[in-house]
Amino acid sequence: MTIAAKDVMTLRQKTGLGMMDCKQALAANDGDMSAAEEWIRAKRKGKMDTRTERTTGEGRIAIEVANGCAAIVEVLTETDFTARNDEFLDMMNTVITSAMGCPAGAIEVTDEMTAAIDNIRVKTGENTNFARGEKLEGGEFGQYVHHDGKRGCLLQVNGDAGADTLKGICQHITFYDPAAITPDDVPADKLDKIRAKAIEEAKESGKPEEIAQKMSEGKVRKFLEENTLIKQKYVLDENQTIEDILPEGCTITKFVRYTLGG
Repeated sequence: MTIAAKDVMTLRQKTGLGMMDCKQALAANDGDMSAAEEWIRAKRKGKMDTRTERTTGEGRIAIEVANGCAAIVEVLTETDFTARNDEFLDMMNTVITSAMGCPAGAIEVTDEMTAAIDNIRVKTGENTNFARGEKLEGGEFGQYVHHDGKRGCLLQVNGDAGADTLKGICQHITFYDPAAITPDDVPADKLDKIRAKAIEEAKESGKPEEIAQKMSEGKVRKFLEENTLIKQKYVLDENQTIEDILPEGCTITKFVRYTLGG
């Protein structure tokens, strides 16, 4: 049968494939546009499913906050070129919107997410996959995604800190990557190891027991100041700590920090 050039072009625009591939698909499906599109997608997806070992070192992170809940997701692909194109960004919007409909906790891939991601895989020929995601419920939220889409933070608090303060804390977390929120959240055995190592080093340098003990407590204090969120110096104003900029009665309950592929 004769395949009209305009139909070939229409299918090419929908799938991103070459003219000959589109013409073949239409011919194989008696010129039926919808059937040809599904035929292409099934064929291309089958090939992509055998190439999942290909490295996915690029991608994007997305966050959405609405109606007392929030979600953060990460989708990986092979090249930055694909991660920056408009179709990939549209796919990310679909994925994060679908994530908002999931139960709280780790996000499991939905059929809607799978279809959107498969569409990118088919059009680009790249190994693209959902990496991870989490949904939080309750309290107030702050969010920040770096301009390149490769780093981001979702913050959950009890109390009202204001949007600008919450965004600033998210930027701080993205930059500093704290190990815990408060000193109380650091495992006791971790602090015991820091003390023991400091005492050993002090004694090896000839310090008496009393001085070694004091030095070990100083090491613990420094560790907590550098590694727990509320004790860290605020990245936007190092004259203050995160604890200083939080309004009275506002507490940080959780943060989720993603670095692409991390």
